[in-house]
Amino acid sequence: MTVHHREGPDTVVVGAGLAGLACALDLSRAGRRVALLEASDGVGGRMRTDRRDGFLLDRGFQVFNTAYPQVKRRVDLRRLRLRPFTPGYVVQHGTGPLRLADPTRRPGWAGSLLTGKALPARDLAAMAALTARDALVPADFLKRRPDDSTAASLSRAGVSAATVDRVLRPFLSGVFLEDRLETSARFFHLVWRSMVRGTVCLPGDGIGAVPAQLADGLPDGVLRLEAPVAALTASGVLLTDGAELPAATVVVATDAATAARLLPGLSVPDSRTVTTYYHAAERSPLAEPTLVVDGSGTVLNTCVLTEAVPACAPPGTALVSTSVLGAGRAGAGETVLRRLAELYETDTSGWQQVAVRTVAGALPVMVPPWPLSRTTRFGPGRYVCGDHRATGSVQGALASGARAAREVLTDLARR
Repeated sequence: MTVHHREGPDTVVVGAGLAGLACALDLSRAGRRVALLEASDGVGGRMRTDRRDGFLLDRGFQVFNTAYPQVKRRVDLRRLRLRPFTPGYVVQHGTGPLRLADPTRRPGWAGSLLTGKALPARDLAAMAALTARDALVPADFLKRRPDDSTAASLSRAGVSAATVDRVLRPFLSGVFLEDRLETSARFFHLVWRSMVRGTVCLPGDGIGAVPAQLADGLPDGVLRLEAPVAALTASGVLLTDGAELPAATVVVATDAATAARLLPGLSVPDSRTVTTYYHAAERSPLAEPTLVVDGSGTVLNTCVLTEAVPACAPPGTALVSTSVLGAGRAGAGETVLRRLAELYETDTSGWQQVAVRTVAGALPVMVPPWPLSRTTRFGPGRYVCGDHRATGSVQGALASGARAAREVLTDLARR
């Protein structure tokens, strides 16, 4: 999509993921002339949904949390037609399933907690105290705490190693995309807070509905799709078709690897990769929208998406999403299917693999001490934003884009 402006932009934003969308929106609302360039045919970056043969397939299993401050500020939740997941999860071990949930929202699951089947009394008290503190204290208090690993923070809170390994590690491995719980404790506590205070859900049209709604708020002519940038120049950006777009200010809002290519010398964190397998079944193996996490670590987690969003599969079909760490390997699909038979305690031989989605760089590696936010200024007239400059979350990406817009406007005002 090519749009001709009467006047050229004073700011070019490269990349229409969440960070780029937030930055372009804030700059446009401040009266700046903005061009938002996106290399692909749609907005959202890693947060996109594909329609294929009657299925809605997110590019990897994703959830949407209503508690994030940037979400509350920017998103019309009613328009998304949000469908909630169960406020809890099931851990599957060889000894049978353990159900854990917020008892204030799912009283029927409280029995496994109160009888000690899921957590010993001492660990239950420690987790209750940790959860209450994270939910009730100001977020700034959690942000200012000294940082260490999630594993160390849980131990310091009084949670036993046995409970961490049996109950928490399987779940948090899917959140952080790592199984050592080495992720920043500050980030863990903020995520835990958001889970307690918000609702984990999916839009009725898939996760891609979130960036699509943000893009709808852009002024006409700002967004340019299929406009890949080859390089930054002294006066703007050079597109891969050879055209140059002049602009005094350029904001790079791409993934970390692309940002490092466009901004030589930029330091970026390592990243984590996840692969999601989608299977179609004739009937649902679990008649509830509940995340099942794998205590063995063969897979990270699995859920029946159609229990949350029936429209994500053709009528009469159940869509099962299953995620594993890393890139999919040869033969991994068969291993996943065998493990699903054990997790759901059902015959999966008739299930059909609909799609496999590998998301390279799905999350930045956030080891302590991890800065929850950092400046987007890279050089004169050059800025960089994205979840790799904040936290690996919807909140982090949007907040980084918002910070880039603030710093651009501040610097422009000083000229």
